[in-house]
Amino acid sequence: MRDVIDACIASGQDWDFLGYVDDDPSEPHHAAVARSQDKVLGGMEWLEDAPKETHVFIGIGTGSVKANIDAQLTRLGLSAGVLVHPTASMGRDVTLGPGSIVCAGVRLTTNIRLGRHVHLNLNTTIGHDVDVDDYVSINPLVAVSGNVRIGARSMIGTHAAILQGLDLGPDSVVGGSALVVKDVDEGITVKGVPAR
Repeated sequence: MRDVIDACIASGQDWDFLGYVDDDPSEPHHAAVARSQDKVLGGMEWLEDAPKETHVFIGIGTGSVKANIDAQLTRLGLSAGVLVHPTASMGRDVTLGPGSIVCAGVRLTTNIRLGRHVHLNLNTTIGHDVDVDDYVSINPLVAVSGNVRIGARSMIGTHAAILQGLDLGPDSVVGGSALVVKDVDEGITVKGVPAR
């Protein structure tokens, strides 16, 4: 996510990165933050006194965790921003929900809706007439064909492909490099070619 913020700032967008909020930062996380000359602001309690104009982003992939954090942020009255890397492309009638993060190389065609806190990772492509519900994470190099619905809190593994017209139920997981050729029921994990 930090690379998307940096690219947005470099392209002239008006962002000022304050730092990370982490309830239990590990030593490697602290070291990585220090190397980038950023800082850990504190845990969730830091947000209780954050200025109300602060925009927040959730950099966690697990949908249920994102939903829980979003509920806390909403209770605190904080708004989620939208980040779109300058190299991403979007066609007509694309709606990005609050907290959406669209990484470098993402291609969004037309008639697409992203819910709250959806993360589209590097070089993902989304076909026409796709609905991605809240708290979904789509990992790098995923290809989603047209007329697909992805249910809330789902996760799509890197290099996966979803064929046209399919429905992925809430809390579903698609394994890396899987080829999804039929609907996936709620809470089900599929993997392989074809995905089972």
